[in-house]
Amino acid sequence: MADLSINFAGIKSPNPFWLASAPPTNSAYQVNKAFEQGWGGAVWKTIGTPVLNISSRYGGFEYNGNKLVAINNIELISDRPLEVNLKEIAEVKKLWPDRAVVVSAMFEGDPDVWRDAIMRIEDTGADGIELNYGCPHGMSERGMGSAVGQVPEYCEMITQWVTNVASIPVIVKLTPNVTDMKPPARAAIAAKANGLALINTINSVIGVDLDSFQLKPNIGGFGGHGGYAGPAVKPIALSFLSEVMQLEETRDYRVPISGMGGIQTWRDAAEFLLLGATSLQVCTAVMHYGFRIIDDLTDGLSNWLDEKGAKSINDIIGASVPKYSSFNNLDLSYKVIADINEDSCINCDLCYISCDEGAHQSIDLLVDGQVIDLKTYTGDIKPKPVINTETCVGCNLCSLVCPVDGCISMIEVDSGRSKVTWGEITEKMPEITLKWDKMADYRKKHNIDIH
Repeated sequence: MADLSINFAGIKSPNPFWLASAPPTNSAYQVNKAFEQGWGGAVWKTIGTPVLNISSRYGGFEYNGNKLVAINNIELISDRPLEVNLKEIAEVKKLWPDRAVVVSAMFEGDPDVWRDAIMRIEDTGADGIELNYGCPHGMSERGMGSAVGQVPEYCEMITQWVTNVASIPVIVKLTPNVTDMKPPARAAIAAKANGLALINTINSVIGVDLDSFQLKPNIGGFGGHGGYAGPAVKPIALSFLSEVMQLEETRDYRVPISGMGGIQTWRDAAEFLLLGATSLQVCTAVMHYGFRIIDDLTDGLSNWLDEKGAKSINDIIGASVPKYSSFNNLDLSYKVIADINEDSCINCDLCYISCDEGAHQSIDLLVDGQVIDLKTYTGDIKPKPVINTETCVGCNLCSLVCPVDGCISMIEVDSGRSKVTWGEITEKMPEITLKWDKMADYRKKHNIDIH
């Protein structure tokens, strides 16, 4: 079996699956139970000056009968005394020396407060410190959380306070509530962070009750924004991960990334690893199904690595990073068209409707070889969808809406064009570059930041 053990910035664990800093890591009871079931590490629920949490703090996004496609929370950091948390962290680490125990921390913007906190955290024997620069609710209103992660200068300053003092690895957890995550990532790296963690939760309002008109969750008649997490955020997390992996410091793994955001299955985990994450953090899936999911995560990942002939998890980490490209470098001559397997087709007409009304009108419905209009057709013979190969642009939509796996496939064809990219086209059009330069001058003159 493939070796699942990792070494993340000097923090070792028997597998890459760590519990993220969240309710499942709120106590020694929970972390001990998780380790007993096989989790490789845990990031303790964020400690700091104890807060007063409120009731009615979670809201769920349900779609098509599926519970917790995403979760919204307005929970703050740990509401337990700092001394209690530190005592339990020390106890857990002593019991589980082979597991990763990382402490998430958030304190006020005072270097002396941070210095004292770091020294006390290190006294527990913890393996590392995660700086929480991501919470989009509650703490950000107090100048912490995402209020730090959204301002690279603050991110660098506070991280520097910590790295100047800490003797154990320091991980900076970044917020997705920015247009571009690279500036805060660079700031953390400039302050000598040993690793990055992303993504934290996304700013959101989960919904409104259509009978009472109350926002969800409802706190005494009022509601507001919270942090969005769960399976629905995975594509966003993978996008941010891919972008930050373009930095030189992360691309060569001098500064590793702990990936999170929607991981629920081993397949999700494999995608994060392929795009460069070297450890994985899980929260919502545990809140939904419990610690038991670790068996599926480790068994599934291990079996997949064996199928790929990988001897260790390191053999596949980052394998998809070179395949990530900006739009300007994509080959405009590449072309695919749809192909329908008649034997699998159930004649549901979804492909025709989606193409006709939502895309490019490149699917015809035939009866006895004649094109018919679905709106006026009254015959008994079920129309047969046929791809118009001359007009099909290869958008993939029909294959995405088809309810039968493998019925519609996308086939690569010769476009008849030479390979060319938008970047190459732009180079041949200096007037476009000139206009862009003028726009840049205008933004600079009027102090407009497009980020």
